[in-house]
Amino acid sequence: MTDIAPLVSHGAADPVFGGTTAQFLRRRALWNRLAGYVLALAALASVLVTVGIVYVLISESAAFFRQVSLFDFLTDTEWTPMFENAHFGVMTLVSATLTVAGIALAVAIPAGLGLAIYLSEYAGSGVRETVKPFLELLEGVPTVVYGFFALLLVTPMLQSFMPELSGFNMLAPGLVMGIMILPYTASVSEDAMRSVPMGLREAGYALGYSRFRVALQVVVPAALSGITAAFILGMSRAVGETMVVAIAAGQNPNYGFNPMEGAATITAYIVQMAMGDLPHGSIAYQSVFAVGIVLFLITLLFNLVGFYLRRRFREEY
Repeated sequence: MTDIAPLVSHGAADPVFGGTTAQFLRRRALWNRLAGYVLALAALASVLVTVGIVYVLISESAAFFRQVSLFDFLTDTEWTPMFENAHFGVMTLVSATLTVAGIALAVAIPAGLGLAIYLSEYAGSGVRETVKPFLELLEGVPTVVYGFFALLLVTPMLQSFMPELSGFNMLAPGLVMGIMILPYTASVSEDAMRSVPMGLREAGYALGYSRFRVALQVVVPAALSGITAAFILGMSRAVGETMVVAIAAGQNPNYGFNPMEGAATITAYIVQMAMGDLPHGSIAYQSVFAVGIVLFLITLLFNLVGFYLRRRFREEY
């Protein structure tokens, strides 16, 4: 066997990289430090982008709230920023946003949980490998397509047995958004369920539980942190959705939670203002950032709730 002891000497030549071993070690240490700096910059970039977004929202919103009181902003039930007698009641937009997101979750949570249970506990490997790609293919459909699907197909279908339904309404986009976020809730929930050890299932079967009872009373509680994360992700996705509600729900701000009527959500209003010719620095221009920071705070709240629930119910196996 070749004696490699001479190669570890700092004066020996390195047969692979050339030069001495000491030079090779110095180059490796240099590259390691450089890689660490590059990765640290990559991590810092996300922090800087977040800080920049928050700075823009706060700075522009501060100019808005110097002209509009926070009390009127939170309690007024009219939103007419372009009118001569302007009103800035953000709850008009928030109510529509929460209504559409609530309808979407009412569809996505039971359907996603049921589909996840089927894929995790009932479906064979062949069925699972066939269904999951088609399910995840829904994520690649552009949201503008979902919007016209809600406007041109789902709304007329609903009007066939609900004649009082408005042409622009919150029900149709809410249902379609539930289908749109179904891949998030189902796929993440199924991954969480499949990570539950088989021993827990076998313990349930040993007690005489049926497969369905094992799924509901053993697997779902054990995977609750991952399932909760899936639902919070879906909720954040529904709250921040733009094109579906902008196309199918209309852009007329109405305060209330009636899904049969049209309304403007926060994102729909931002799109509406972005398409117009707003003078920079005007009150209507600054209102875009004011509602933007409200949307930011809503999604932040959902993420904090999801983080707490994940820590509260997390199981380690």
